[in-house]
Amino acid sequence: MRDVMRVVEVTAFGGPEVLSMARRPRPEAGAVPGKVRVQLKAAGITIADLRIRAGLYVDQMGDLRPPFVLGTDFAGKLLDPAPGEASGLAAGTRVAGFLPWYDLLTGEGTYAEVIWADPAWLAPIPDDVDFTTAASVPLAVITARQGLDQLALPPGATLLVTGASGVVGRFAVQLASAAGLRVLAVAYEGDESELKILGAKECFPRGEADQVVREALRLAPGGVDGVFDGALAGSAVLPAVRNGGVFLSFAPDRIPPSERDIRVEFVRAKPDAARLTDALEKVSNRELVTRVADVMPLEEVAEAHRRAEAGRRPGRIILMI
Repeated sequence: MRDVMRVVEVTAFGGPEVLSMARRPRPEAGAVPGKVRVQLKAAGITIADLRIRAGLYVDQMGDLRPPFVLGTDFAGKLLDPAPGEASGLAAGTRVAGFLPWYDLLTGEGTYAEVIWADPAWLAPIPDDVDFTTAASVPLAVITARQGLDQLALPPGATLLVTGASGVVGRFAVQLASAAGLRVLAVAYEGDESELKILGAKECFPRGEADQVVREALRLAPGGVDGVFDGALAGSAVLPAVRNGGVFLSFAPDRIPPSERDIRVEFVRAKPDAARLTDALEKVSNRELVTRVADVMPLEEVAEAHRRAEAGRRPGRIILMI
């Protein structure tokens, strides 16, 4: 009998109760040309996971329907040597990456003990970075980096980052500040001092959208040059943007209609092993800071989704596998 592994399946679209432990065949060495197996130790829960499970993205999923396995972020150990450009990664190497779930639409995600991975997704984990921390980084830091690339704001421009307490928003604050932008951060109360240390020029607590807009316009009277919408506030914060500015979201259903010549963008991150390797090294050197909100066993995935949706503690919730 073929070996099996534990996975978490979405059995129907709905609330966290639709998540169920299941058994699926364990990947066999060499069965998928060009791919390598990774024995997972940790997987991150993302906003996209919650929205896919709830059925908000059905129209973008082609023919894929439950049961399927969620998950993008991962950290674990290589079971096979990685060929090609990643030839330096031997079996047993600790690696992190993210699986481009939406590009593949196979229904095979990282809520599982073993996954198939393209070597081009993989970055080695520095020795002093644990699996939990590593699993919080990949999708968030690449989303922030590629999102800032799309915003294309020049040094000195003012950027409003909503959801700055979350893991994507925190990376956006740090990377934008390093790029010379004036960052206004909207965050959980109590995070202001830390976010200023991380690079925010001004920081104010989250609240109703009109309050956020008023505060942003007080700090940038002509309107901000751009918005990195980590809180998925959507059109409600568009009035904070100056005429001809730019607005970016990472949820396709939270993109506002353009007005006043504002360029509206959507970012769906693509794996970038070189940038992820650099980011993990910076995390190791304390040059970049991530945030883990909670760590829970795979079997408690439904409760983990409930906590993620409640948003009581900003940051990435990690499933230990």
